[in-house]
Amino acid sequence: MPSSSIVVISKCTVYPEYKSSNSKSLKLSVSDLPMLSCQYIQKGVLLSQPPLDSAALISLLKLSLSKALAHFPALAGRLHTDAKGHVYILSNDEGIDFVHAKAPHLSAAALLPSHADIPPQFRSFFQYDNTLSYAGHSKPLMAIQVTELNDAVFVGCTMNHAVVDGTSFWNFFNTYAEICKGEAKKITRVPDFGRDTVFNSPAVLKFPAGGPAATFSGDEPIREKIFHFTREAILKMKFRANNGKLCNGENGKLNGKITPVNHEPGLQNGAAAAAKASEISSFQSLSAQLWRSVTRARKLESSKTTTFRMAINCRHRLEPRLKPLYFGNAIQSIPTVATAGELLSHDLSWAADKLHRNVVAHDDATVRRGIQDWENNPRLFPLGNFDGAMITMGSSPRFPMYDNDFGWGRPLAVRSGMANKFDGKISAFPGREGNGSVDLEVVLAPETMAGLENDMEYMQYVC
Repeated sequence: MPSSSIVVISKCTVYPEYKSSNSKSLKLSVSDLPMLSCQYIQKGVLLSQPPLDSAALISLLKLSLSKALAHFPALAGRLHTDAKGHVYILSNDEGIDFVHAKAPHLSAAALLPSHADIPPQFRSFFQYDNTLSYAGHSKPLMAIQVTELNDAVFVGCTMNHAVVDGTSFWNFFNTYAEICKGEAKKITRVPDFGRDTVFNSPAVLKFPAGGPAATFSGDEPIREKIFHFTREAILKMKFRANNGKLCNGENGKLNGKITPVNHEPGLQNGAAAAAKASEISSFQSLSAQLWRSVTRARKLESSKTTTFRMAINCRHRLEPRLKPLYFGNAIQSIPTVATAGELLSHDLSWAADKLHRNVVAHDDATVRRGIQDWENNPRLFPLGNFDGAMITMGSSPRFPMYDNDFGWGRPLAVRSGMANKFDGKISAFPGREGNGSVDLEVVLAPETMAGLENDMEYMQYVC
């Protein structure tokens, strides 16, 4: 169905329920500033048909959004650059965009085909396509689009990436749903707007007149597909990645049989923790498999250097730790490199071990070195696949994406728009059934996607 079937019914500005009592501006940090050249985040949820007529639904969603913004006043503000070049979020209550649209010829079933590419209609469920976060100086920092289908509704949220990372994005979305459901007298996940952190810096990031440009073209042909992995399939990969040595029985039952577990006598307390820390995680195992299979599908020369880049949350890596609901970006990117020949001549455990070692090594000292390195050379985040051999993993299966019951049930699916997509961009979502399942949203060049679909080492794990 062409996107022309989506008709905008109305557009308005939604303001916080009450004016911000905290007029203090929030300075963009070392982790925020590089994202000014990234496009706004676009993520949303497909919900079943609500037990409300259209007018009541839109009224409820607007009112709940206004209440949610009162707890997140920064999102209703704008960016401002002062005379010294420092960029701030002004909590000035200018509001956000709210768009009501209808697509009566679209159904949930049509949007969730099994084993097919992601339908392009999802791209029309969001605002601010191709908008860089720097535009938040003049545009709202956030927009909500509610699209009514013939048997479902999609709530699409677009948010400035220099203002939030995935943790902050989903904290707002969860709060919005919680308020809409109306069961809690007060929100359960209060954001922390503190700025007295190691990420706060006097360094200035300079921009050309008119602001930065995107670091990737966005013009290359791509295919987008969701690959679903059950908990059992991922544990099989984890078992392979750890060469059959797992701690505390997490591997469970594989093919109806109990697999070996490393229960050595005396392996307790500190020793047990050390053993667990040395274990390659489920997600690292899945990432390693993807790295190998995409590299094989790209048919690279064996001497070609490949890069697997993972975005990680630094809140719990710092000492002292940041609060879990620190509002803003608190992420860094970990690149792991290997030649195509090395990657494909070794087994899964070799690639998984490289990823694991890099993640484990990213401790407080590493985070602080990264901050100092950026301060010595302030720069934008280089988002893209510059040499044809890069993979960038974003989002996280730990994000509470399905904890968004607006009052009539959990989401049927989580999907994204067209923002920040290029050959090699991967986003990890939790599977709808939970229990450790994972959905990978994979964006690849068409010929590479075809190769991945024929890669049996990878596809044997896809549900």
